[in-house]
Amino acid sequence: MRKINNLVATILIVAAGTSSAQAADKRYPIAYVQKVEVTHPSHRGAWENKDFLNCDDVVLAEEDVRYALRHMRRVSWKAYDPERTDTTGCEGSALVTFKNGKILAMGIEPNGRTLALEYDAKMKLTGSPTSFYECSPCRERKMALLKDALNRADERRLKRLVAEGQLSASEAELRLKWVRAERDKP
Repeated sequence: MRKINNLVATILIVAAGTSSAQAADKRYPIAYVQKVEVTHPSHRGAWENKDFLNCDDVVLAEEDVRYALRHMRRVSWKAYDPERTDTTGCEGSALVTFKNGKILAMGIEPNGRTLALEYDAKMKLTGSPTSFYECSPCRERKMALLKDALNRADERRLKRLVAEGQLSASEAELRLKWVRAERDKP
């Protein structure tokens, strides 16, 4: 019995360590948020790919910002670099004011990629470097809400291929059905 209790305790300690590695950045606790202001609900970046997602279909809301603060984890520039990773080219921007006067300027993509700059109460950039974040739960949550937008992007891409003669209309229809079925899988 004692060995089982020790084993269970060890498993719980490892699980706690693993979950804390995925936890949000402790510098920005959600409990200390005073105000969230979405400054740009939808913005096109240089990386926008309308074949994947039209930025007009992406709108950042206050609840998205709060959700990101709860779940984002810091990553290196190399892990964030848009030339090396998937990016939507769409972004919403927000200012998060904390009770201690710190202000966090955030750029959040629907795929969970987040860029953050820290300012003091007088909107002067602090000495903290730009921070890069990933938020897998954000991506799953937001992209699930955007299924229709993704379906429209698939239709646009396939119609263009049909118009260019690279694909038959019947093949495009089959591919569209397959892509939608894959997206709807749990």
